[in-house]
Amino acid sequence: MLNLTSFYCSQGINLYLSSVDNFFRKFNVKTSLNRSNIRKLKGVHPIVILTYILALPFIGKNFYQGIANNHLLPFKKDVAYSFLRSEKFNWRKFLILLSVKIISFIDSLTNKSRYKVLILDDSTIEKPRSKVVELLARVFDHANNRYLKGFRFLNLSWSDGFSFIPIDFCLLSSQKKHNRYENITKTLDKRTCGYKRRKEALSKITDLIVPLVSRALNAGIKADYLLMDSWFGLPSIISQLHQHINVICMLKKTSKVLYLFNGSLLTLTEIYSKLKKRRGKAHILTSTQVTLKNNLPAKIVFVRNKKNSDWLAILSTDIHLEDSEIVRLYGRRWDIEVFFKMAKQFLCLENGTQARDFDSLIAHTSIVLLRYQFLIVEYRRQNDQRSFGALFRACCDEMKDLTFYEALQRILEIVGNCLKLAGEYAEEIYNQIVPHILNTAMEVFSINQKILLNNSGT
Repeated sequence: MLNLTSFYCSQGINLYLSSVDNFFRKFNVKTSLNRSNIRKLKGVHPIVILTYILALPFIGKNFYQGIANNHLLPFKKDVAYSFLRSEKFNWRKFLILLSVKIISFIDSLTNKSRYKVLILDDSTIEKPRSKVVELLARVFDHANNRYLKGFRFLNLSWSDGFSFIPIDFCLLSSQKKHNRYENITKTLDKRTCGYKRRKEALSKITDLIVPLVSRALNAGIKADYLLMDSWFGLPSIISQLHQHINVICMLKKTSKVLYLFNGSLLTLTEIYSKLKKRRGKAHILTSTQVTLKNNLPAKIVFVRNKKNSDWLAILSTDIHLEDSEIVRLYGRRWDIEVFFKMAKQFLCLENGTQARDFDSLIAHTSIVLLRYQFLIVEYRRQNDQRSFGALFRACCDEMKDLTFYEALQRILEIVGNCLKLAGEYAEEIYNQIVPHILNTAMEVFSINQKILLNNSGT
């Protein structure tokens, strides 16, 4: 598709050229770009620009070093900046279209009885040195319990327990004007994707959760459960999400949230105190059923906190799911923490670009998610034999065509080679025994065939 050999070799690294090409061809990235209104700019096809930007972290370059100040590219730096700044490019649609194809490929390699989940969580994108970045704000980091300069990054991903695919995201500023270092700097048509993204950035995070999940499910992404941490585990949010998918989430210990238990509205701590606990050092202490808003039944499982002598509570809207299965499925939520760390440290989520335009930040973040999807597909191909395609099918055909007689003959050949090393006497005995073994095997095989034919006839 693209001849990038000179570009990569000039950097001293050959970046899996065939892998990138196979990835784009297999999942028809060009078509997804076109359907998302990401089209040709100044005579250069967007897939060319995308391919070069995609490669930056793998060659150890940031956007300025690898694109803006690189004279080996087939396009000028203004073309790349225009590509990122376009408010008409629908990056959300592109990610979802591509995610559906990738998940379909991975799902074909996964046992159908295995649960697939969506995972929702947020993190922060820190921009400590930025000053005039559009919609840059003072946001709160829950992990470190402090305020920082940057954006909140709300992400929705899919997992089958082995592969993790980021699907969609929202880049959030602050609702409060006094917390924003910079406001909207572009005058845009309200019908454009850029305007809608900016409006979304000023929204309340809890108002974006249901649309985020429903978009993914309506696009054709199949999942059995949605996993969330305690920050999103509020009864009102859970009740709304349950209309689309079953929810498994951690719960907060707070006096402000009440659950209907045995006819009374009680806090989580009060419910736990009324339950009988399992003896000893059981990991799962106890469980019970409660009722949320809109008379929604839910199961709460109380587990031992390994860090201290306290307990944790996990809620599931699927009340028929076993306690141990609820805890096991919730454990998959850790995959999104790994994704956040890798995206920031290795895929240049925070420091990959110095763009000041909000559309550029959306494009850059989308490309970071694309990099992660590419790596996951390559990892799955290298570690799952069923993804070897023609080679695997050829092996299967060979195993099917191998008859009992041929299998026995191959085994005896191996035995014969070993006996030859033992001396002439052992080899002579082997030559006398082998014909008798093969003849007896064929007689047994013929008798079994006749029995099967007679049984099928009756």
